[in-house]
Amino acid sequence: MTLIFTLCSVNYLAQAHTLGDSLREQNPDFEYIIGLVDKLDTKDIDKSKLPDYQLLEVDKINIPDFAGMCDRYDITELNTAVKPYYFDYFLKNRPDITNIIYFDPDIIVFDKLSHLTSNLVEYNIVVTPHITTPYNDDKWQNEEDVVNTGVFNFGFVAIKRSESAARMIDWWCKKLYEECKIDLCNGLFVDQHWAEFFPAFFEKVLIDKHLGYNVAYWNLHERVCSLKNEKWFINENIRLQFFHYSGYLIAKPQEVSKYQNRIDFEHRPDIVPLFELYKNKLLTNNELYWKNFKCDYIKPKKVKRLVRVRKYLKLPLEKLAQIFES
Repeated sequence: MTLIFTLCSVNYLAQAHTLGDSLREQNPDFEYIIGLVDKLDTKDIDKSKLPDYQLLEVDKINIPDFAGMCDRYDITELNTAVKPYYFDYFLKNRPDITNIIYFDPDIIVFDKLSHLTSNLVEYNIVVTPHITTPYNDDKWQNEEDVVNTGVFNFGFVAIKRSESAARMIDWWCKKLYEECKIDLCNGLFVDQHWAEFFPAFFEKVLIDKHLGYNVAYWNLHERVCSLKNEKWFINENIRLQFFHYSGYLIAKPQEVSKYQNRIDFEHRPDIVPLFELYKNKLLTNNELYWKNFKCDYIKPKKVKRLVRVRKYLKLPLEKLAQIFES
C-alpha cells in the first residue's frame, strides 16, 4: 500500500486540492492525505469548498512541544519542519502502509508513478537533485543559489518502510525541531541542507536523476516539454512524472516563478500549456477564496521577535513588550 501526503495551511488548500485531483486521475490506488498545518474550527469557512480528501490536522499527530516550534518558525519554516513528524506518525500508526511519498502542494502528477514504486522495491529512500547539468548563463538562480538552498529539492521525497528509513525519519525530526530555518548566512534553508546527509548516513538512498521528476524552473534549462497523444514528455521521449510549480503566483500569471529570471513564457512556449492548465485548476479549486486565510499557528512578526529575544535575555514577555514599545 502506498500513501501520498502533502502539507499546507488553509491558504494553500487550492494547491493541495489540485495535487489530489491529479493523483486521483493518474494513481487512483494510492491513498492521499492533506496534512493541515492550521486549524479549521477557528475560521469561518465555507465547507462546501473544502477538498474531498482526507485532512489530518497537525494537532492530531502529537508533535512534542509543537507550541515551541510555532514560536520559532514562520509559515514556510513551520510547514516544512513538521514534514518528518508526519512521516513518523504514518510509520507508527499505519502498519498497512509500505511506501510513503511526500509532495509539496504546488505539484501536479502527470503519470502513473510505477517507476517510483519500482525503485522503492530496491531502495529505502528516494530523493531528486535540483539540476543534473550546469547552468551556462548569468541568470538567477545560479549554481551558487543551489549550493545555498540545497543540492536536493525536498518538495519530493519517498521512503519504503524499513529500519534505515525509520532511523532517517527519527534523525530528521530531531534536526528540524529547532533548525528548520531560512537563515542562509548560517547555512540553513529549512530542511534541504539536512537532507543532503541522507546518502551519507543511511543505506540504499537513491538520488534519482529521472528527467521527468520534479520538473520546475530550476531545471527547465535542461528539459523541454511536449504533448503527444495527450501525454506529456520531457526531451521528446521521457514521460513527465510530476511538475513542480514552485514560485508561481496566480496574481502574476505572466511569470513562471517569483524566484528566478531565467525562464519566461516568451522564450519557452513549450511550457505555456502546462501553466495554463495549472492556473485554471487553481481557479476551479477556489484559489481566490483560500489564499487570504491566515494560519492560526503563526504569530505576528513582532510577537515572534519578542519570543526570540526573551530566550536570550530571560525577561518576562510583558516586560520585553514594554521595552519594544518605549
